[in-house]
Amino acid sequence: MSGNLSSHSILDTNKLTGLNFLDWLRNVRIVLKQENNLYGLDTPPLCLPVVDASKEVVQECKNCQEDDDQVVCMMLGSMTSEIERQHENIDAQTIILHLKKMFNEQSRTKRCETSKEMF
Repeated sequence: MSGNLSSHSILDTNKLTGLNFLDWLRNVRIVLKQENNLYGLDTPPLCLPVVDASKEVVQECKNCQEDDDQVVCMMLGSMTSEIERQHENIDAQTIILHLKKMFNEQSRTKRCETSKEMF
């Protein structure tokens, strides 16, 4: 992933705090799309190749794991310290699934309450 500072500043100024999960996820997707690594959120990293795998397969697995590591680092760096600590040693897919379980319901409830207030 390239280190495009302008796209990463989106995440620096909009850290995940919990209630802003949907906005944060949208911003993560924007940054990853710009860096051609959006698949890192939607595709689990490849597992380690078998012992007698070709060099190409080994390199592809290594590249995929490096991409996942970079996605995880970018995500962790755009969270509050408390949320970051909860997700330190897991892959990007697992982080997203856990965050959705934690915050999607809160976001849905907040939207519903906002709608009620408007009407």
